[in-house]
Amino acid sequence: MSDLIDSPAQGQNAPEFSVSEISRVIKRVIEGEFSHVRIKGEVGRVVRARSGHLYFDIKDDNAVINSICWKGQAAKLATQPEEGLEVVATGKITTYPGQSRYQMVVSELAVAGVGALMAQLEKRKAALSAEGLFDPDRKKPIPYLPGIIGVVTSPSGAVIRDILHRLRDRFPRKVLVWPVAVQGANCAPEVTRAIQGFNALTPGGALPRPELIIVARGGGSIEDLWGFNEEMVVRAAADSDIPLISAVGHETDTTLIDYASDRRAPTPTAAAEMAVPVWRDLTGHVAQLEQRRLGAITAAIDTRRQRLRDLSRALPKPADILAQQGQRLDMVSARLPRALQMAATGKGRQLAQTAAALRPQILRTKLTQNADTLGRLGKSFIQTAENGLERRSQSLAGLERVLNTLGYEATLMRGYAVVRDETGRVVTRANDAQSQRVLEIQFQDGKVKTTG
Repeated sequence: MSDLIDSPAQGQNAPEFSVSEISRVIKRVIEGEFSHVRIKGEVGRVVRARSGHLYFDIKDDNAVINSICWKGQAAKLATQPEEGLEVVATGKITTYPGQSRYQMVVSELAVAGVGALMAQLEKRKAALSAEGLFDPDRKKPIPYLPGIIGVVTSPSGAVIRDILHRLRDRFPRKVLVWPVAVQGANCAPEVTRAIQGFNALTPGGALPRPELIIVARGGGSIEDLWGFNEEMVVRAAADSDIPLISAVGHETDTTLIDYASDRRAPTPTAAAEMAVPVWRDLTGHVAQLEQRRLGAITAAIDTRRQRLRDLSRALPKPADILAQQGQRLDMVSARLPRALQMAATGKGRQLAQTAAALRPQILRTKLTQNADTLGRLGKSFIQTAENGLERRSQSLAGLERVLNTLGYEATLMRGYAVVRDETGRVVTRANDAQSQRVLEIQFQDGKVKTTG
């Protein structure tokens, strides 16, 4: 270093250095003097590169320092840089020889004071509200009696004990605890993963999906609760398909997850009270409903019994109905012998009249007459049949003579013949006969087959 600054410039004996050599010396000097610094200022331009690195400015009224946060460290920052946010940045000052400028490599970033945090909170709240994440229409009803409740909180704090104790006193339910950090740099990503993880579970699976989620934490300062103001947590709560109750801090504490949740509880204990009804109150209410049901049934039966009694008064007595029918039976029974006697007398007269027509002499005469009629009809039928047969025999003999005269067999008797092919079809042309392999010729006294 002394060679660069104190070398004599007499003559041509001064040493020459390259640009890279000078840049390395400057970088070594600056990093040696400013290896660990804390700078307070306002965040200016913010650029997140595709590589994951963060580039932003830290400025005050008179100067600007270009800053960079490498990808691996950017994800661990407790506070993400936002334009206009007053912060305290911790890191080192280095140079960038490619552009002959110096810059700060940031390893930690914190908000400078509560006022700056509140300003950032209001700005973020307005932006998320403008997206509709806090709209009442997005909020889902809390189930009356969830079978499984998922709790996102620290497993070692008093919060989980208070929730479990209150659930056990009111109405014991199955509880799944997703352990998370409830403050610090890991708070926001772990709470986000917990909400998304509960939603990713399969209903009825080996690890059942909860029907309600409680995100809980005890009270603290705004810095302690800041993880529940992060955008990723708010979006996870708003996108949750499972109804979600936020119970972060004490009653006076408000975080952005409270606006995105389906219901806000002032304390973790109050969240447990919202989640389930009181078992004794519920059983008492059921007992009252049972008493009302039994009372209603009894009153309905009494009403119908009274109605039946009223209707029965308008009906005649069974004894009166039977007495009337009995009297009618007596009257019919008294008339029955006389009616039977009169019917028998009438039938007797009809029988005498019919029997008079059935004397033996009359029957013999009828039989003789019918026999004579049958004999005459029989002779006439036989004569008619014989005449008909004779006429049909003569007609048949005439048809036979005509057939013998006109049939082709009579033609054969005069010296003709019939020629057929092997299929039995008659051949009438010489050309057709020459094309056949086998011919059958029928003469008067028989058939002869020829082959060509």
